[in-house]
Amino acid sequence: MIKSDSIGVLGGFCALLAMLAGGCGRDLDSAQGVVEEFVDQRFVQFDLQKAKLYAVSVALAKVDEELRLVAGHKIDASTQKPRINYKLLEKKQGDRRASFLYEGTIISDDGTSFTRKWLIAARREGNNWRVSNFTESD
Repeated sequence: MIKSDSIGVLGGFCALLAMLAGGCGRDLDSAQGVVEEFVDQRFVQFDLQKAKLYAVSVALAKVDEELRLVAGHKIDASTQKPRINYKLLEKKQGDRRASFLYEGTIISDDGTSFTRKWLIAARREGNNWRVSNFTESD
C-alpha cells in the first residue's frame, strides 16, 4: 500500500522531471527549433503525422503525398530504420523567413552509409514558425 505522503513525494518528483524535460527541449518559438523538430520527425523518426504539425504550404503538400504513398504500410517501432545523424551547414534568417541547410548521414544496419543534404525553408505564420518547403539532394 502506498501512503499519501509517498504519493505527494512521487507527484513532486514527476513534476520536477516534467519541468526539466520541458526546459531541455528545443525552442519551438524559433525558426531553427521548429525546423530541427521537423527534420527529426520527417527524416530521423519518419513520423509523418508529427512532421505535419510543423509544416505549411508546399511542405505540407509534400508530407501529405508521402503519407498517401505509405498508406497501408505499417511503420512502427518494429520497422527497421537506419540511424540518421545530421549537422547544420548553413543558416539564413530574417524576420519572416529563414532557410537552413543540413547534411544528414544515413547509416544502415549493415554499416554502409551515405549522405544527403536537406534544404529547409521556414516562414513565420502569425507568431509561429513553420516549415514551408524542403528539398533533398545528394
